[in-house]
Amino acid sequence: MTTVRLPLFPLNSVLFPGLVLPLNVFEERYRAMMRELLKTPEDEPRRFAVVAIRDGHEVAPTAPGMPDPTALPQRGPTAGFGTDPVKAFHKVGCIADAATIRERTDGSFEVLATGTTRVKLLSVEASGPFLTAELEPLEEEPGDEAAPLAEGVLRSFRQYQKRLAGARERSLATGADLPDEPGVVSYLVAAAMMLDTPAKQRLLQAPDTASRLRDELKLLRSETAIIRNLPSLPASELTRGPMSLN
Repeated sequence: MTTVRLPLFPLNSVLFPGLVLPLNVFEERYRAMMRELLKTPEDEPRRFAVVAIRDGHEVAPTAPGMPDPTALPQRGPTAGFGTDPVKAFHKVGCIADAATIRERTDGSFEVLATGTTRVKLLSVEASGPFLTAELEPLEEEPGDEAAPLAEGVLRSFRQYQKRLAGARERSLATGADLPDEPGVVSYLVAAAMMLDTPAKQRLLQAPDTASRLRDELKLLRSETAIIRNLPSLPASELTRGPMSLN
């Protein structure tokens, strides 16, 4: 089994291969991570792993809170993730390649990364200024009938987009060709659908592309039917954005 150890960036969202991830990095543990990544030569990938948080907080509390208003907030790389952080995270994540890391005058960072490869989380190390993890890369198997499933998912996704545009009372942007490679389709649709983190996580860790596409087909039909029967969607759902506040 081939493994790799990388810096670990837990988020309240799921990153898929091929998808762009903008980050606004202001916590010291993640600033330290970005400073370390900047030591990597520009012609080499600046990689870190993103995992979705199962139980914990993306941003650690910075002031005393409830129920004890005198309790001091946690500090350090595990703040908000408990005494055994590996239990706080989902077990399948995605490697991110940081194409841009810009330091601001206040010491925070603006980061633009892209998901590359799915990985399985094996262990978490918290002895340094930020979390690192031992990870096992996961192969993406096509599965049975991935190509025809991708065609069906694309048709259903276009209907979903139309219904969603109608619920938002805005026109649907056209002119952009959708991909037809099954693996790319499965990740693009998984990222674009309005699903909660557990649902997206299930799609990320699907055993193969065909299984992911089958699940997406069911979800698209269900979500499209829901949108069709609702007079409007909650504004909070329609304005959810991909930007992480770290």
